Amino acid sequence: MNARTEVRPIDDLRSYIAALEAHGELHRVKAEVDWKYELCHVSKVNEEQKGPALMYENVKGYDIPVFTSAFTTPKRLAIALEQEPGLSMSQLSKKWMELTTKQMIKPVFVDKPPVMENQVTGDAIDIEKFPVPWFYPDDGGRFFVTAGYLVTQDPDTGWTNLGTYRSQVLGKDILGSQIIKGKHGDMHMKKYQERGQLMPAAAVVGCDPVLFLAASTLVSAQMDEYDIAGSLRGRPVPVFKSDVTGLTLPANAEIIAEGFIDPNELMDEGPFGEYTGYYSGNKGKDYPKPVLRIKRILYRNKPVMWSTTVGKPINDIHMIQSLNRTATLWYDLETMKVPGIQSVYIPPEACGRFWVVVSVKQMYPGHSNHVGNAVIASTTGHYGVKGVITVDHDIDAEDWDRIWWALATRFDPKRSAQIIDRGRSTPLDPGLPIEAREITSRILLDACTPYEWKNKPNEIFMDRAVLQKVSDRWSEYGFGGASPVAGMINRLTRPEPPKKTKTHEM
Repeated sequence: MNARTEVRPIDDLRSYIAALEAHGELHRVKAEVDWKYELCHVSKVNEEQKGPALMYENVKGYDIPVFTSAFTTPKRLAIALEQEPGLSMSQLSKKWMELTTKQMIKPVFVDKPPVMENQVTGDAIDIEKFPVPWFYPDDGGRFFVTAGYLVTQDPDTGWTNLGTYRSQVLGKDILGSQIIKGKHGDMHMKKYQERGQLMPAAAVVGCDPVLFLAASTLVSAQMDEYDIAGSLRGRPVPVFKSDVTGLTLPANAEIIAEGFIDPNELMDEGPFGEYTGYYSGNKGKDYPKPVLRIKRILYRNKPVMWSTTVGKPINDIHMIQSLNRTATLWYDLETMKVPGIQSVYIPPEACGRFWVVVSVKQMYPGHSNHVGNAVIASTTGHYGVKGVITVDHDIDAEDWDRIWWALATRFDPKRSAQIIDRGRSTPLDPGLPIEAREITSRILLDACTPYEWKNKPNEIFMDRAVLQKVSDRWSEYGFGGASPVAGMINRLTRPEPPKKTKTHEM
């Protein structure tokens, strides 16, 4: 590693930004940019070109910078996870799975959290003192939490949940929160409702990126995202206990708005241009949302506002969901002891959740179908997934050229397609009518050559020795740069038979 990329460990948003800059992955926008529409539009154009992360240093009317486009390439996700920057999405997801299957690392409580450097209470509370963007023309207003999360706690067990629920500014001390029915935050809220009590809650913006990644992850009830983030880092997350809400909050956050939610107080929220590329929260059509009444705002000296453009693919949210849902699905399949899994991928182009690709080395008749059914039965796959494509082990789950080829040559609609009529859906799915989004159908596409076929099609392969010769002579052919052949040999040639191991007679 050269001097340019030698960076300190990442434990907050600032150290992540420094790491991005060290790797040449950050652009500072010094020109004045309007928080209403313009900031989002610049970011979206940048993301369409797979450009760098952006730091807006001159937001109109504010002296607080806004950070966007944090995760829109696999390289930046790898940097956030302190992994090798060259890893693919599937490889990163496998790393995630491996790290989080080890022992969870509990957070550590600290005495002087940086986020408490500044405190605002009472009449001084005004969430619009921060440069909260207005993203798209048909949005219902400004949204404080897009790259952040809501902290809630189970009143019975103390289980802390970090949920990525968007939060709209509905007043200087009021945030409307998109707590979707059936989510963990909703489970907590129902318990407080049954008790006739207010629910403590805190909206967090600007944090160690693994906390945002963990908050976006589908995990089982009673599992703390702080523990997951600790396992990803290999060290405990620094936290503190709030003397206002009693919640366990991240010590190194940039901004925290904490207060209480009355489960019986609901307000119209939205519309908001969601990660599906469509609006949700249409007033009069969707259910009203709970609201967080802010009792205190905490923020660091010289805070950084972190936002994401959301909207049509591909942006931060799609990359995050692709990464963590691929990781959790891979873990689910491993836990279910489904054999032969070679690679797993939930593409960001599919909004990071609606379609799944799994590569499998078949071992018995019906094995590939077993994999497809296991996906939609899993913790990750049962919620919102609409389609599963299974391919043979010779095709990587990220290799779309070969996936399309497999669908063209190894797939028969009658034999290989299976439709499941009923499965749990998400209320954000625009493919379903607004009034009926609880249930969706699903399709399994088996693009594998059937294991039981005795006479399988004879696939074309190239000669390994000749390819090596081509690689050696690459520059002689007049091509610039290093030979690309090394990364293609296993893909283009017949798989080598496994080497026989020598046995010793006793």
